[in-house]
Amino acid sequence: MKQMLSLAIRNLLRNRRRSLTSLLAVMIGGFAILMFGGYVRNITYGLETGFVTQSAHFQIQRKDYFLYGTSNPSAYGIEDYAAIINAIKSEPRLSALTAVVTPILQLGGIAGNFAAGASRTVMGVGLVVDEQNRMRAWNEHSFPSFNGPLALSGTATDAAVIGHGVARALDLCAPLQVMNCKRSAEASADVGASAPVDIVALSMIETPKMALQSGTKIELLAPSPNGAPNITQLNIVKAEEQGVKELDDIYIALHLTQAQKLIYGNAKPKVTAIEVQLHSTRAMPEAEALLNQIIAKSREKNNLTIVDFKTLNPFYEQTLRLFDVIFGSIALLICTIVIFMLGNTMSMAVVERTVEIGTLRAIGLRRSKIRNLFVLEGTLLGVFGAVAAVALALLISALINYSGLSWVPPGRLVKVPLTVRVWGEPLLIALTGLGLVLIAGFSAWWPSQQAAKMNIVDALRHY
Repeated sequence: MKQMLSLAIRNLLRNRRRSLTSLLAVMIGGFAILMFGGYVRNITYGLETGFVTQSAHFQIQRKDYFLYGTSNPSAYGIEDYAAIINAIKSEPRLSALTAVVTPILQLGGIAGNFAAGASRTVMGVGLVVDEQNRMRAWNEHSFPSFNGPLALSGTATDAAVIGHGVARALDLCAPLQVMNCKRSAEASADVGASAPVDIVALSMIETPKMALQSGTKIELLAPSPNGAPNITQLNIVKAEEQGVKELDDIYIALHLTQAQKLIYGNAKPKVTAIEVQLHSTRAMPEAEALLNQIIAKSREKNNLTIVDFKTLNPFYEQTLRLFDVIFGSIALLICTIVIFMLGNTMSMAVVERTVEIGTLRAIGLRRSKIRNLFVLEGTLLGVFGAVAAVALALLISALINYSGLSWVPPGRLVKVPLTVRVWGEPLLIALTGLGLVLIAGFSAWWPSQQAAKMNIVDALRHY
């Protein structure tokens, strides 16, 4: 074997220009696969980080809430949520896997800035601010992130945050410093200075001391579970762009206690979901099994289900499938080019070395040895090309990662540093390298078959 390896290397060095050309084809092909693969991994980690920080790894919900709950969230409330949260935190194995467990309350209603004569339908969420801030700090993959604390941090219970679209619809652009907000003078001239009488009367029942004001004060009207409307006044502390216009036009976030008071009044408060964020995404199967055990012991076991972040955010898997198809197509194209390039190189080598092949066969070298010799030469080109491709990809990706380039990834609003994940992805490197070696060996197989089948006499008299 050592002699065969030495002979294969000498044969490659015979025609350095042709061998170098073939080596460059393998190297550039492998480099392209690694760089695009690293880019896809970066997008994958970015999407996962974004969705996990927003909606956690799992949500415990009432059955059918995911499909039908948006029309009437309060009808799908979880009453025994505090006991379930305590059970999750008390289970030793699950507690070790869990980073944050927090309740949320989704709600729908009508937000109004009646002093400006403006109102619109909204979809809101009540949340525990400190726990949501801890969720936003999750970053298992060290993805460049600018997630800061929520704007609700340190605010009073009547504070709220709205989307830019809601701010425009409610004519709150000036106090909240929202751009691209136009309101005609004709529309403003017809606006009254106060809310409708029936809304004022209802709000006085719910909050006797509430005085309707303009500026950053709005009124939020929402139905209770029995259908009766409740109203509360909120102080809008900030308008934040949500990234998706449809969400930006209806988004409002407020403190959980305020949301529960608005929906349930003096009745026992409920939540629409319990978010469970893990330290690592790899622990999801184990954590889901433990969560199912806890749910099976709860009072509402027959009404609860677990939904993971992939189901909650279909865009995640849709994007991954899209990039899988693109990556597969690029890899197939590159592999095809490499196969034809190396196949042509080895075919030319067989033709040029016909007399040599005849000589080797004449001194007793078996056909299988001839075949193995050419396959070994092709494999060596694959090995050297793969090593060069990995080294070049690591170097270029490092330059890109430290270059300061930035971009806006899917589902985000602000630019983040552009990174290509090659270093730290051993599976991507190993599969790419092994694939190149196998392709190179396969490319040499057909020419090696032709070399092995040569007639000794015909080969020796070849000119």
